[in-house]
Order: sequence, then structure tokens, then C-alpha cells
Amino acid sequence: MVDSLTKESSITDCTPNLDQNCILAAIDIGTNSIHMVVVEIEPTLPSFTIIAREKETVRLGDRHPKTGELTPEAMERSLGALQRCQDLAKSCNAEQIVAVATSAVREAPNGRAFLKQIQSDLGLFVNLISGPEEARRIYLGVLSGMEFNNQPHAIIDIGGGSTELILGDSHEPRYLSSTKIGAVRLTAEFITTDPISLGEFQYLQAYIRGMLERPVEELLSHRQPGEELRLVGTSGTIETLATLHAREKLGTVPNTLNGYQMSRKDLKEMVKRLASMSCAERGAISGMSDRRSEIIVAGAIILVEAMTMLGVECLMIGERALREGMIVDWMLSHGLIEDRLRYQGSVRERSVLKIAQKYQVNSEYSQRVANLVLSLFNQTKGHLHDWDCEERELLWAAAILHNCGLYVNHSAHHKHSYYLIRHAELLGFLETEIEIIANLARYHRRSTPKKKHENYSNLSSKKHRQLVCQLSALLRLAVALDRRQIGAIARVQCEYRPHEKELHLRLFPAQPEDDCALELWSLNYKKGVFEEEFGVKLVATLESAPVTVS
Repeated sequence: MVDSLTKESSITDCTPNLDQNCILAAIDIGTNSIHMVVVEIEPTLPSFTIIAREKETVRLGDRHPKTGELTPEAMERSLGALQRCQDLAKSCNAEQIVAVATSAVREAPNGRAFLKQIQSDLGLFVNLISGPEEARRIYLGVLSGMEFNNQPHAIIDIGGGSTELILGDSHEPRYLSSTKIGAVRLTAEFITTDPISLGEFQYLQAYIRGMLERPVEELLSHRQPGEELRLVGTSGTIETLATLHAREKLGTVPNTLNGYQMSRKDLKEMVKRLASMSCAERGAISGMSDRRSEIIVAGAIILVEAMTMLGVECLMIGERALREGMIVDWMLSHGLIEDRLRYQGSVRERSVLKIAQKYQVNSEYSQRVANLVLSLFNQTKGHLHDWDCEERELLWAAAILHNCGLYVNHSAHHKHSYYLIRHAELLGFLETEIEIIANLARYHRRSTPKKKHENYSNLSSKKHRQLVCQLSALLRLAVALDRRQIGAIARVQCEYRPHEKELHLRLFPAQPEDDCALELWSLNYKKGVFEEEFGVKLVATLESAPVTVS
């Protein structure tokens, strides 16, 4: 059980090898609807084929007006819809279901409790994702069905609770944003008349412009001089508008709306007509569902105002978005995509390093701690723990960011680290994973995890709490091994002796004459947490032989 510690210690040492087709289902629990797509993944290409879709309007966004909580009725509708999605996925022989929740669940005080109820009642684990992470996956989804030819494209996705604005050019997204304006949210908050009154219409326009001002300005600032901007629109609101437009202009709806174009002029005229109708009149239009007719005006105003502010005259429809992006993200995380989306494979690593830089983390020190803790993780795997590459990646992130709380204050900086990580925009990570990373950093020193700690009790399962207890104990050792923050310990060699229940650490100093007294003292001081967690005795010895660095 020997592992040399080098700069090449990686967060992605183990990648599943899929050599045959598999069926995957992706569920998006949105503010207005629950959507599912079932696909067959062909890893040798790599690509995926959509074999089934499901959608049900559940209106999770119709939250309690005073408390902001998800209502029992909306949660009951959602549980029923999710059960039907599971049944369909099973009938399609799906081997796995990945599910995410977005705006409505993110913001509701009882949102996390609802996710626990889903897991308890249906056995379905749902990941809560942030607005920027939602935008990133939308970008992946759009790229999976549309070629940008390295030209800048803005993407707008109008959901029930939020609107995502994205700028990309086939490669890494230049800009990602999520703004709290959506068709369900704005309808509930601002529209009380039917048809909508002129006053409410104009107020809604002004409110939307105010909310979009900053994200539009920031998006445009990421465009290079002279670049022409194209706009791609996704989501139910935009697809419904495209369907109405095609019926009016072509007399029929194309088999696929992907690539279909509408002018801003036509959209403005359509918004005026829709706003002049009652909800019942809009519902009678061919291609307009009753539930969509209730919120289409607010959604359409968002679209027209965004196009005006972006200065674009034409919109192109993209049929793929968040759900397909979830599929692409799954393929990326399993090492199946190595072409034009290769950059996304390292999105987590780059996001962590960006946050570390933001909070002025000592990069050389944090990387040494990360190398040490990954070495300990690798050498004790299969002996003291059975965590795998996914958990290893979270441990790496926590090691890099464990000291970021110093940016706030040295006193109790481990608690500041938790807060900064928890509220950082770590792209590529799920909310649960961010919570784990933050907790690992929180417990790299001082108090051990306790149920009375709110941050620890927020972890969604017993498995996650055990993960934090065990990996934070490893992180404590790694921090102790670089106590002077000079890289005094160059390498660690572990030997587990099961009969004695002992873990022996041979420590190799970077300088032969260095007695590493402070590191040995710190290790002895902190080892109690590790020994109690794993039920072993830790024995450390310093090797006097010089280290050969390859």
C-alpha cells in the first residue's frame, strides 16, 4: 500500500469505462412543469438518441403567498407526476434516472424537506442545482443539438421561476446568468386583470427591463468588438410562441422547431394580440394549452424585452435545453465525450481554482495539502474506507478551499470557509456536493461534526454525514503534515496492520536535516479524531533518508 505523492495527483484518476449502449432518464422538476427525457446513449460515437419524453404541468411555483412555501397540493401533483415518470422510465428499461430541481424548490423554505419526501416516498434522489449551474447545463443541452460554428450565440431560456441568459461560441461559455423572472412568478406577482390592463402591462415591461439590465449588460461586455450576436431561445414559452407563429405564417407546424426563426417585429405583434385576449380566449387558440394560456403573456414580454435590450432582430429556436444538458453532463462525468465539449470535463476543477483565487487562497500551500490528502485517501482506500473517485473529487475541492475563510477573518476561519464555499458559484457541482465540500472544509480543524451543528444536520443522508466525518479526519492529517506551510513533508507512505489495528505512516522530509518537529507535534495533536473515526491507532515515523524527486 504505497503511493508516491507527486504534482500529478489528480481529481479524476478513475473513470468508468462504458463500452455498450445504455438507457438513461433525466427529470427536470421546474417551477411550472416536470419534464423527463429518456435517451439511449451510444458511448462509441459518443451520442444519444431520444426515445421518450414526458411532461406534466404541476405549478410548484404557485407557492403560499405569505410563507413562500410549496403548497401541499403542488407537492402532491408533483409526486404523482414523478411516479408516472418513473413508471415510463422503467418501461423503457432505463438503467438510471438523474433528476434535478430548480427555481421553485431552490427558493421555498420547505424545498429541501420536499426533496427528502420524494426520496422517502419514491426512492428517487433529486439534486438541487443553482441558477448558474442550471444555465451551464442548458448550454450543454443546446450545443448537443445545434452547431454554433465557433460564432457567438446568446441563449435565453424562460422558465416558470427564472430566466437564464448565456453567451457561448461552441467552446467554454463566456457568460452564465440566472435572473428571478419567469412566466409563473411574474404572472402570480403582477397580473391581476383579465385581459391584462395597460397599466399592469407597462409596469411588467418596466420591471423586466430593470431585472434584465445587469445580466444583459454583462453578457454584451463578453462579446468581442465587431462580433455579430445570434440569439437562440429554448423552453415551453418560446416553443409555444414558435408554434403559433408557424401556424400563422406557414399554415402548419414543422416536424421539428429546432432552427425555426422568428423576427422581433412579429413577436411584438403577437404579444400585443395575446395581451388583448382573455385567458379563456388564449386557451381556445390551437396549439395553446389551458395552463400555458395563463402565463404566456408574462413569458412573451420577457422574450421581447430581452431581444430589444440585446439588440437582436431575430430569434432561432433550440429544442434541446436543461434535460438534454443533464444527459450531456452525465456523459462528460463518465468520460464519454472528448470532442468539442472536452473543456467541460474540467469545469469542476477550473471552478474550484477560480473560487480559490477569488478568496486569495495560497495556491502552493493548498495544492500541497490536496496532494497529501489524496495520497492518504488512495493508500487507505479498501483498508479503512471504500469511497471512490466521486468522493475523492469532493475531498480535493475541500482541500483546495479549506482555508478560504481567512479572506474574512483568521478567527474561526473554518466556519467562514463553510459559508464562502456554500454560497460560491461552484459550477459542475450539485447542491448536495457543494454542501459536502463546505462541511469538509468546516471540519478541517477545531470541533468535529455534531448533530447540533446546522451545517452538518443539513446533509441529506446518513451516508453523506459518514463521508464528511471520515474524509474531514483525513483532511486534518494532511493539514497537520504541512503545519509550517513550507512543504516540509515531501511524501507519505502508509502501511495498514489489521491485526494490530494500526496505521503506520512513514514521513519523508523534503530536507534531510529537517526534524519536522512542528509537523510531528501537530500530527500527534490532531490524530485523535482520525483514530476515533476509523478505530485504529496512528503511528508516525520520520525517515532520515533524502528524497529523490523524479
